[in-house]
Amino acid sequence: MNTVSVPKKVTLELSVPPFIVLISNSTSSVPSLTSAAKTSKTDKYFYISLIFTLPLVLHMFLADGSFLHKPIVQFFLCLPVYIVGILYFGKSAYNAVKNGAPNMDVLIFIGSTSAFFYSIYGSLAFTEPEMIKNYLFFETAATVITLVLLGNVLEKKSVKKTTSAIKDLTNLQNVNAKKYVNGEIIKTSYHDLKINDILLVNTGDKVPIDGIIISGNASVDESMISGESNPVVKSEGATIIGGTIINDGSIKIKITKDQKETVLSQIINLVKNAQNNQPDIQKIGDKVSSIFVPLVLLIAILTFLIGNYFYNIETQDALLRAIAVLVISCPCAMGLATPTAIMVGVGRAAKKGILIKGGDTIEKVAQAKNIVFDKTGTITNGKFTVKKFNVIKGDKNKISNIIYNIEQNSNHPIAKSLCTYFIDFNSPIQISNITEEKGIGISAEIENFKYTIGSSRICRSDDQHDLYVLENNEIIATIDIEDEIKIGTKSIISSLHNKGFSSIMLSGDKQEKCDKIASQIGIKTVFGEQLPKDKIKTINTLIKDGKTIMVGDGINDAPALAKSDVGIALSNATDIAIKSSDIVLLNSENLSQLLETISIGKHTLLTIKQNLFWAFSYNIIAIPLAIMGLITPMWAALFMAFSDIVVIGNSIRLRYKNIF
Repeated sequence: MNTVSVPKKVTLELSVPPFIVLISNSTSSVPSLTSAAKTSKTDKYFYISLIFTLPLVLHMFLADGSFLHKPIVQFFLCLPVYIVGILYFGKSAYNAVKNGAPNMDVLIFIGSTSAFFYSIYGSLAFTEPEMIKNYLFFETAATVITLVLLGNVLEKKSVKKTTSAIKDLTNLQNVNAKKYVNGEIIKTSYHDLKINDILLVNTGDKVPIDGIIISGNASVDESMISGESNPVVKSEGATIIGGTIINDGSIKIKITKDQKETVLSQIINLVKNAQNNQPDIQKIGDKVSSIFVPLVLLIAILTFLIGNYFYNIETQDALLRAIAVLVISCPCAMGLATPTAIMVGVGRAAKKGILIKGGDTIEKVAQAKNIVFDKTGTITNGKFTVKKFNVIKGDKNKISNIIYNIEQNSNHPIAKSLCTYFIDFNSPIQISNITEEKGIGISAEIENFKYTIGSSRICRSDDQHDLYVLENNEIIATIDIEDEIKIGTKSIISSLHNKGFSSIMLSGDKQEKCDKIASQIGIKTVFGEQLPKDKIKTINTLIKDGKTIMVGDGINDAPALAKSDVGIALSNATDIAIKSSDIVLLNSENLSQLLETISIGKHTLLTIKQNLFWAFSYNIIAIPLAIMGLITPMWAALFMAFSDIVVIGNSIRLRYKNIF
């Protein structure tokens, strides 16, 4: 697979929430996104609110004689915050009510509005400072708005998604081509290429566009398209795909497809569709708010009406109780329940080398049922290794030395792996008449003996091996090559099964290779020989059965990574795979971080549920007390603040909790 090497210290140019960097206490040089991007509207509103809210809260700790206790001062401090509340929450509340689906913003707006205008009423209706003091809740109105804005800021930063995958895929097409014009070769842009143009592509070049080979032969790396780890030998008459790389050889190609119809263009469209179809997960708090909000409003109205008309409670006292119900029910704790837990969960993940790019990703991970794995570069190392070397005739050391010296003359990836394996047998010997046939093997003469190393095409054998070594056409050794399975993969797959996950292999490699690897690690469901469009179809089918995680590393995996509920890429993956994913695992040596990711996801979701449970429990207890007049709006504000502290404290507990 074509990979981009990533050092252990993060230098990836990812769309990672900036707070990840802060929480992780890492010395890595992850670029800050906040410095590059304009401050969002939510951020601006929060900072404005914070500036005016802090003095309002400060007055609670100052002596009565302080100027901050003056109603007119508190009014002008609260007014900008309330205007922000109208602009931010008021609009949302109006639209929610209009659409018949009231959300938490409705309570936030009504609660803050009630506290604000009740404070104005108290300031105007009374002249005695002691009386006015009992009616001033400007700090309550401002604090409600500011705290919930803080929650929204954290939430928006945690759910920020990457959008650069499409751009990077498109950049793959932006290569210069060597075009034949009147018998001469000129360099031209990809965008100027047309059907029937003749191009020259040499060793190391990237194929500019889809076409057919009209002369020459080459070893082609098609891993970005097919996922196949072995280079493919192509000669005259064979089709060639734009974006693939010529490992060795020189070919002339004739363009057969328009730029919009190339395989790479199709992959771009698949990624676009997958990203556009990615549904936004509705927050847990919003789900329950559709019931909670109307209920609280009804309770507040009934508190006033029943108290005033049936129990002959004074209008002022009845109104005070209704406002207390609204204030104490104002869901700051609910608003903070999700983003604070997500922030801590994402930060803890960052410390473990797990970069989570979206807040709602955590919820999806916790709810996932299926985990889909690419093979090459994900389950395996993506590097060829010698599994078995068997000498049939002759001296093992001598044959090892011969193999090393012959393979030194080839640039084939398998040849490089053989040189690495036999490097201890590198005594120099005289070699002549070296000949390499692509897709077949390499031969040379040593001391009047002809030695050939190649696939089964160079000989006939009843045994199935990857490579054969021949001396004067007689088999003297066999070599079996494999792409090594990553350490601990079998136990990780077993752990996933014990946790109730279904594991699936989805690969572009040959079916028999996939079946063999899958059987070794315990995966029973295998889809081999999958092109990008096939992977999309398979992911769509799996999603219908339950939330699906896709783990991959190649360009060919990008559409599937984007389409799945959660796309997970390894740090040595291609840039496209990384930017199409929701999570990046920085340890590409094994898949141990996958288990840690799942554990963090489940415990973060558990923390969110605990936070919401407390928020609602608090309301269940406090609302009846407010109805009975045992809690004033002032005390309601204090209780509301206490509930926020409990929620935030429980979220912080996630940072130190033993979850692995």
